[in-house]
Amino acid sequence: MILETEIKFLAGIGPKRAEILKKELDISTFKDMLYTFPYRYIDRTKFYKVNEITEDLPYIQFKGKITRIENIETSRNKRLIAYAADDSGEIQLVFFKGIKWVKSKLHTNAEYVFFGKPNVFKGQINIIHPETETISDENNQINSNIQAVYSCTERLKDNFIGTKAFNRFQSSLLTLVYDKIDETLPEYIISQYKLISLKNALLNIHFPQSPELLEKARFRLKFEELFYIQLSLLSQRLNRMQKNSGFIFSKIGDNFNSFYKNNLSFELTNAQKRVIKEIRKDFATGKQMNRLLQGDVGSGKTLVALICMLIAIDNGFQTCIMAPTEILANQHYQTINDFLKGIDVNVKLLTGSTKKSERKIIDTDLTSGKINILIGTHALIENTVQFSNLGFVVIDEQHRFGVEQRAKLRLKNTVSPHVLVMTATPIPRTLAMTLYGDLDISTIDELPPGRKNVKTVHLFETKRLQLFGFMRKQIKAGRQVYVVYPLIKESEKMDYKNLEDGYFTITQAFPPPEYVTCVVHGKMKADEKDFAMNYFASGKANILVATSVIEVGVNIPNASVMVIESAERFGLSQLHQLRGRVGRGAEQSYCFLMSDVKLTNEARKRMQLMVKTNNGFEIAEEDLRLRGPGDIEGTQQSGLPFNLKISNLAKDGKLLEYVRNIAFNILNEDNSLELNKNSLLRKIMEKNFKKQIDYSAIS
Repeated sequence: MILETEIKFLAGIGPKRAEILKKELDISTFKDMLYTFPYRYIDRTKFYKVNEITEDLPYIQFKGKITRIENIETSRNKRLIAYAADDSGEIQLVFFKGIKWVKSKLHTNAEYVFFGKPNVFKGQINIIHPETETISDENNQINSNIQAVYSCTERLKDNFIGTKAFNRFQSSLLTLVYDKIDETLPEYIISQYKLISLKNALLNIHFPQSPELLEKARFRLKFEELFYIQLSLLSQRLNRMQKNSGFIFSKIGDNFNSFYKNNLSFELTNAQKRVIKEIRKDFATGKQMNRLLQGDVGSGKTLVALICMLIAIDNGFQTCIMAPTEILANQHYQTINDFLKGIDVNVKLLTGSTKKSERKIIDTDLTSGKINILIGTHALIENTVQFSNLGFVVIDEQHRFGVEQRAKLRLKNTVSPHVLVMTATPIPRTLAMTLYGDLDISTIDELPPGRKNVKTVHLFETKRLQLFGFMRKQIKAGRQVYVVYPLIKESEKMDYKNLEDGYFTITQAFPPPEYVTCVVHGKMKADEKDFAMNYFASGKANILVATSVIEVGVNIPNASVMVIESAERFGLSQLHQLRGRVGRGAEQSYCFLMSDVKLTNEARKRMQLMVKTNNGFEIAEEDLRLRGPGDIEGTQQSGLPFNLKISNLAKDGKLLEYVRNIAFNILNEDNSLELNKNSLLRKIMEKNFKKQIDYSAIS
């Protein structure tokens, strides 16, 4: 219980600092402090001579005596300069803050150890705000030659809570609680997987006694963090599979066979065949299916969903597809009707735009069982929509629906229907196993044969006239063009191309009536947006000027050019999604990434990767590495469902799979964790994961 003590009671903190720590780093208790880990380490074994110190060195330390101290006051600032020397030379130590406190601590002719980052000012080497310790410091601190460095905000630093203060806090805390730290993993796991104890890991993560022990500490803490997450997710999945019985689709009937024989004019990819087999296996188990189907833009997810819907229909069940926008719902309706020509399957569309008279007919035919496939938006989850026998649900672009919305669809039958969740945003394997670890995951990782990769080109503003010339050639050849902007109106803070100015520029360069340009953005009314989109889709407009509202669910095969303005403003996944709006027809398509000449290193890397590859999974892995899991568009709007303290999904993929297998084997042997050897696991799970809402039955 000592770890639950409020942090204000730790020596050196008090109420004021406790308030700042809570606000800045969410540290409220001893445990919070103990689990605030360093983000890097510095080797404190080497001492430099003053004449060896250069500006290109990282953090360094040296021993020296203070020879003199100067107070300098100007109209702009105050600073204190202390001169430190050893037998090789002299260096300036500069202090801008806490001058009074520094003067009380530094004395001429006294010898100190100084530590900091070398800088140059007017040709003179200096160190700003170095850490300072007397040679004879006996401060009862836990000693380590590998110094931990903690992430500190400006407000923390302004209140003298920096890395040195954190080292003092952690030293005091570990001295106080070390013997009271209870183990959180059973002895058999620690022994079998050669882990060090928790108390030893916490000591060495903050005060490494050697590089080897630091690595063991990292491994132990990452192992435990990822292990309990996977144990929780797999427990939810097992619970769902045990509780939720599902319909058995044992029959392959006339609709399926007729479609396969007469309507499918091309060979399915091996990936599509594999995924269909995985879904059919689920259909035969008698347990409700919850499966995530991820695949790149144009990989054929909708076709896989349709084939599986035909299996459900052949077994006497109704099916539905829920899409996040009317545009996407209409697109699915058109695509599925085109696929099913000549087959006696009744497909209807239900959206917010459906007329009342049509709705009444749909409601009647749905409850009587006449409708086989219902495609729609949020309208599907309204209470008035009642199915006769809903057996299979497809949810497209799952991340755009709330959990409660998806749950309502699942409850449209007394026995839960099978659920297939589809996403066109490729998710790195490690992220998928954490975000969707309680679901079964299928991946379509190849594109249909003959599909041409979109040619991607990165251009600066100086090439705009050549770009306009290329666009004219494409339009003359009968093609259409998207031009996408990150903002609707000009922003004083962000100097990116905006849609209003862009529309003016485009209409000047492509004047009516020779060229027709329409506009779509998120602030338009739904009917206005649909009208503009349909106008472009019908081929009446040559150019569509839009924001990223067109990122998902727009399928216009005749559009062959995508121009993304201020491309540096977009993340990799979003750029890839936008690029996926072209390349859907037989003609060669192009994506132009327009950017400012001045780019950050990260933005330049994004542009280079987009030019180099069309592989969405490769792009998603790089996006995870560059931006972190909480920023990936299209996976989850508010970051990870678990707070990772030390693990990194971009780097710890192998460890995640390793611990997932361990968790799986434990639950396979003891699914309720009732064996004596697993009592600690059960206790930790009940304590730490009882507040975790079980969404596994919802998908």
